[in-house]
Amino acid sequence: MATIAAGCDHGGFSLKTVLIEHLVASGHEVLDLGTHSNERVDYPDFAETVAKSVASGEVEFGLLVCGSGIGVCMAANKVSGIRAATIHDVTSAHLSREHNDANVICLGERLIGPEVAKEALDIFLASEFQEGRHLKRVKKINEIL
Repeated sequence: MATIAAGCDHGGFSLKTVLIEHLVASGHEVLDLGTHSNERVDYPDFAETVAKSVASGEVEFGLLVCGSGIGVCMAANKVSGIRAATIHDVTSAHLSREHNDANVICLGERLIGPEVAKEALDIFLASEFQEGRHLKRVKKINEIL
């Protein structure tokens, strides 16, 4: 089981809550880094906090949720060592891990339902980086400043 840092803005609060419950029920340890209500907040603050907890090694993976999954993804990817991916289904979930060694999954509450989000999250966590021909590309990603 993995240790996961979770974060969201007001637009992702409901889905984040459902996903944390799902993760805990599945045996994962979750560090909920907020927000803790649907009161308006700025997503970059939470994306940065989650990304830094992943980059530091405090947790293995990050989970970020906003309205579209795009804003939190853009913010998280500003942190060195983070490979965040906006995910819409199980295919993008497993490819982001297998080909890109993604370490933060980003979901959009307005774009993906809770059942698909749970499936995608499960696949994301269960998938492993395939290395091989992908390793060189991921190293190049990591070298970009």
